[in-house]
Amino acid sequence: MPEPTTPTANPNQALWEKGDFTRIAASMRESGEALVASLGIRAGDKVLDLGCGDGTTALPAARLGADVLGVDISRNLVAAGNRRAAEAGLANCRFEQGDATELSGLEDDRFDHVISIFGAMFAPRPFDVAREMVRVTRPGGQIAMGNWIPNDPTLVAQILKISSAYSPPPPEGFVSPMTWGVREQVEARFGAAGIPATDIAFSEETYTFNFNGSPSEFVQTFHHYYGPTMNAFDAADKAGRSDALAGELNALFTRENRSGRADMTSIPATFLLVRVRVA
Repeated sequence: MPEPTTPTANPNQALWEKGDFTRIAASMRESGEALVASLGIRAGDKVLDLGCGDGTTALPAARLGADVLGVDISRNLVAAGNRRAAEAGLANCRFEQGDATELSGLEDDRFDHVISIFGAMFAPRPFDVAREMVRVTRPGGQIAMGNWIPNDPTLVAQILKISSAYSPPPPEGFVSPMTWGVREQVEARFGAAGIPATDIAFSEETYTFNFNGSPSEFVQTFHHYYGPTMNAFDAADKAGRSDALAGELNALFTRENRSGRADMTSIPATFLLVRVRVA
């Protein structure tokens, strides 16, 4: 009699359930609020925050009076988001687990705004992600994505670039999340979902990470709590290269720190803001 098989783990889920991204998200709150304030969200709007983490943009949208659903692949971040919403008294904000490539249970044309700030860009099958985002947005609604830009010299693009140099090669068929930061790729993906290029707008914006500690302490937070960096350190440890990885990241964080203080960290990072009008 054959042995029962164990279901294959979702590698994307495993990545984001590793560590504790809430430790990183704590440094992102102010920019999250400022970004949401720029999106034209009004009281009574229905908002989907896709790849929402623990609510860095979902909670500010709810504070504007919107009815907000946060969806994330990570169970621990969903639980953390629901705790934060409850502690804030935001009955109009809830979180549930879901996959950006297949939003089963969410009906067509449901949301006035679909937002995904550094979230859905990490999901596999980007054409499916674009299709699902368009499907659940009502006619006249808007999709807004914040995506890191490949080879950008600022913080997050460089963290991911450095980390990838110490990590094992990706599996066959892997599509880099950084391709969401390429305008032509974005147009192709939403174009396949029926959105003409004329209904897609791009701008480069700045997101600032504010951390109450030194740049090297902030690196340690990424080392111990941010999935991609944790994986890079795991691989670097096995190869005897963890000191080299730490050295590169420390140099990056120190160079990019704009706080003017050795014991505080404030680092701006450039990202591509994508706005899609759904007709």
